[in-house]
Amino acid sequence: MKKTKLSFDKPLYVLAPLAGFTDLPFRSVVKKFGADLTVSEMLSSNALAHGSQKTLHMLEKSSLEDPYSVQIAGADVDIVRRAVEILNEQDGIDIIDLNCGCPVPKVVGHGSGSSLLLDLPLMGDIIKTIKNTSNKNMTSVKIRLGFEKKNHVDIAKVVQDSGADFIAVHGRTRTGKFKAAVDYDAIREIKEAVDIPVIANGDIDSYEKAKWVLEHTGADGVMIGRGAVGAPWIFHQLKTGTEHIEQSLKYEIIMEHFDKMIEFYGQHGVAMFRKHTHTYSKGYRGASVLRNEVNSIDDIATYRSVIDDFFKNSEMTL
Repeated sequence: MKKTKLSFDKPLYVLAPLAGFTDLPFRSVVKKFGADLTVSEMLSSNALAHGSQKTLHMLEKSSLEDPYSVQIAGADVDIVRRAVEILNEQDGIDIIDLNCGCPVPKVVGHGSGSSLLLDLPLMGDIIKTIKNTSNKNMTSVKIRLGFEKKNHVDIAKVVQDSGADFIAVHGRTRTGKFKAAVDYDAIREIKEAVDIPVIANGDIDSYEKAKWVLEHTGADGVMIGRGAVGAPWIFHQLKTGTEHIEQSLKYEIIMEHFDKMIEFYGQHGVAMFRKHTHTYSKGYRGASVLRNEVNSIDDIATYRSVIDDFFKNSEMTL
């Protein structure tokens, strides 16, 4: 099996895993238009270990996704080992990523996600278990700066010492959720403290901001999540170094995304694309009329025709 090695020779542009958004259709679009690495939505190691069909379906990837990372969450060494053994049987996965950053109460309540930042020895054991069990090319870890207080350098050193090949850092504590200011200085401190590559994450919502974060932190790449929802062309901007995006390219990307949704989800893709239509249409003249219209369309051809006409012909408001 051919394994793609991730190169850190130049800055990496990575799509962050986002529940409900970074499914196969969205990932395939950002990959086609410039992302270097895509990551699956976060998967429960428990669900994987117990053979959940829904979870296995979420592992599916686009042929464009090379390399491809699968992110798991878990707090029990034996269950994580079993989950990794399941992943070992799946071709096309290059990286297994451990989530040590998710702040969602349901995840934290099970001891997973950012809860692991409260128990660094356990976090280290889980990373070592993934590293020692996995037949994939790389092991990575996504962290926050701490649970309530920042102890980011200690966390990063445990990640490195446990054998991770690289680390993605969301520049907030768990308590900071998604609202507190992102501490880019702390990401820089991690970069200076460890020898493995560091990917910066948190509030990177524009081409200019991504460039600034790379410069300020010295990171080896940026991971963009919510900043790519409604604007997946940010990866095209970064890859090509062009700040301005032509309306025609936005149109092409939006329509490709819709077609991929229908291809993957069938009829259900129409309802699922409504939230994307709402974000894509921000800043366009007539956006509110469009949103109201699509909310009552269920037919694939009608929906496609309406958004095709809108995004081809509508102008942005200044």
